Amino acid sequence: MNRRQKKMLARILISAALLAALSFAPVSGWPRLACYMVPYLLIGYDILIKAGRGILNRQVTDENFLMAVATVGAIALALCEGSGDYTEAIAVMLFYQIGEWFQSYAVGRSRRSISQLMDIRPDYANLEVDGKLERTDPDDVEVGSVIVVRPGEKVPIDGVVAEGESSLDTAALTGESLPREVRAGDEIISGCINMTGVLRIRTTREFGESTVSKILDLVENASSRKSRSEAFISRFARVYTPAVCLAALALAVVPPLVRILGLGLSGGWETWIYRALTFLVASCPCALVISIPLSFFAGIGGASRAGVLVKGSNYLEALSRTRTVVFDKTGTLTKGVFEVNGIHHSPYSDEQLVEFAALAESASSHPISLSLRRAYGREIDGGRVSDIREISGEGVTAVVDGRSVAAGNGKLMDSLGVNYIECHGVGTVIHMAVDGEYAGHILISDVVKPHSAQAIAELRSAGVRRTVMLTGDSRRVGEGVAAALGIDQAYCELLPGDKVSKVEELLESNSPKAKLAFVGDGINDAPVLSRADIGIAMGAMGSDAAIEAADVVLMDDDPLKIPLAIRISRKCLCIVYENIVFAIGVKLACLALVALGLANMWLAIFADVGVMILAVLNAVRALFVKNL
Repeated sequence: MNRRQKKMLARILISAALLAALSFAPVSGWPRLACYMVPYLLIGYDILIKAGRGILNRQVTDENFLMAVATVGAIALALCEGSGDYTEAIAVMLFYQIGEWFQSYAVGRSRRSISQLMDIRPDYANLEVDGKLERTDPDDVEVGSVIVVRPGEKVPIDGVVAEGESSLDTAALTGESLPREVRAGDEIISGCINMTGVLRIRTTREFGESTVSKILDLVENASSRKSRSEAFISRFARVYTPAVCLAALALAVVPPLVRILGLGLSGGWETWIYRALTFLVASCPCALVISIPLSFFAGIGGASRAGVLVKGSNYLEALSRTRTVVFDKTGTLTKGVFEVNGIHHSPYSDEQLVEFAALAESASSHPISLSLRRAYGREIDGGRVSDIREISGEGVTAVVDGRSVAAGNGKLMDSLGVNYIECHGVGTVIHMAVDGEYAGHILISDVVKPHSAQAIAELRSAGVRRTVMLTGDSRRVGEGVAAALGIDQAYCELLPGDKVSKVEELLESNSPKAKLAFVGDGINDAPVLSRADIGIAMGAMGSDAAIEAADVVLMDDDPLKIPLAIRISRKCLCIVYENIVFAIGVKLACLALVALGLANMWLAIFADVGVMILAVLNAVRALFVKNL
C-alpha cells in the first residue's frame, strides 16, 4: 500500500471504532450530534470538499455530490425527527470510502503488477572508452559505440553482439520463460537480462529509438486510446447522473403533493425525502465508471505480460471481433531465411553434393549461394576452385578439385546437354552436374516458423472464419506454403501496392461488425498495416515502420501470439459486458425497491459499494492470461 492508501485505511478504522463506541455513549440532543459529527467529518471531509468544489464549478452530477446530498440530508432528517439516529448517514459515508479504498488498492495492485513486469528501463550503460568501462546514461550512448553487459545486468540499447556468448532472460519482453542463447554476430534487443557470460555489444540505435523505449512508450500511452465501451460509459454517466438527480427530486416532492391532493399515497414529507436520499445513494454509477476502464487496463497489462503490446483499448476491443486474418509470408509465417531442405536423386552423399555446390558458388553473394555455404559449414578453400563462370539467369560452372561442376536451374542443364529430373518440392531448385553427368538436385526454401501451422489451427478455434496469405513470391511457392499451413486463400506475385488493394477488397467483403487483421513485419507492410482494421506487427525482428504503423506488436515474432491476443481481447470484453450488465441490472432493481419503499439505506449501500467491489474484483481477472 502507498501512503495515501494507508492514510485512508487509518481513517476508516478510526471512524468505524468511533461509530461503534458512540452507539453505547449515553448522550443526547446537540452533544450527541457533535459527537457523531467527529467520525462523519473524519471519514467524509474529502467527499464534502470535492462536492463543494463541484458546486462552485457547476459540476454537480458526480458521485461526490450524490454522497454529500444523501448523507447531509439523512443527518437533517434525523434532526427534524428528533430521533438522534445519525448512524445511517455515517455508515453510508464509511462504506462508500471502504469501496473507494478497495478500488484504489485493486488498481494499485494492477499497476504495480504491470510496472514490475515491464521494469525493463535500464538505469545505466557500461560504455567502453579506450579499453576502460564508464558507467553512463543510456541516452548519452551514440550509435556504433561498444557497451559491455555483465551477468545480471539489463541490455540497455539495441545492438549486435561483437564478442562473447550468453543466455538472455527475455520474459519481460516476450512472456517466454526459456532463455535465448546469443553469440557474436547475433542481434540483441534492449530490455533483456544477461544471465551468464559477459557480452560486448556494438549499438545499432540510440536509446530513444531502442526496443525498450518503444515498449515503455506503448504501454504508457495505451490508456489514451479509448474503446467504444469506455466511450459508451462516459456518455451513459453524463446522461444517467442528471436523470437520477431529477428522479430523486421528483420522488421527494411529487408523492407528498399527491397525498396533499388526497389521491391516496401514504407517507409524509419525511418518508419520501428519506426515500429520495436513499435513491441517490443507490444510484451512484461508481461500479461502471471505475470497473470498465480498469478491465481494459488489466487486459492490456495481461497482454503485455504475454509479450503482446496493444496500443489502446480501442484496438483490444476491435481484436475481439476479428473474423479475417491476413498474413504476409516472409518474416511472418516463415523465417525469411533460405536453407537447404532436401537433396534428391544424387549418386553422391548429401555432404559431397553440398560441398561441390558451395565451392562452385563461393564467388557469389546471392542469398542462395550464402545458404549453400551455411549448409557446407566450413571455411571455403579458394585453392580448390578455379575457372568460375557465372551465367546470368542460369547458374555457375567451375572446376572443383579438378572436376567440372555446374550448379543452376534447368536452363543451365539444357545448355550443357545434361538430362535432369524435375523436383516436386516447393522452393528454389539447384540442379547439379559433375563431369557432365547429372548429380541430383538441391532444394532450397524459406523455412516455415515452427508454430505457424498451429497458429492457423488455433485461429479457427478462436472464431476466425477466414485466413489469407499475401506474398510477392511465385504462385507455386506461395500456394505450397499456404497448403502446408492450412491457409484458406493465397494471393501470390503481389507488389506492395497490390497488397493494399487486396486488403481493401477483403475489407469490402467483410460484414460491417467483423474486423480484419493484417499481420506483417517489413517496411513494405506498413501501408497495409495502416489500412487494415487492426495492424499486427512482428516486433522482435520487424521494421521500425511496421511497428509504428501497427496497432498491436508481438514481441517475439511467434505467430501463436496472434490467437492468444484474440483470446485475451475476448476475455477482456466478456468481463466488460459482465460488469455492465451486472452493475446496471443491480442498480435498476435497487432503485425500484427504494422507490417503492421496500429497501432502506443499507441496501442502497450494497447497491453502490458492494456492486463496485464485485465489479472491480471481476475486472482484475483480465490480468491473468496464462491459461487462455
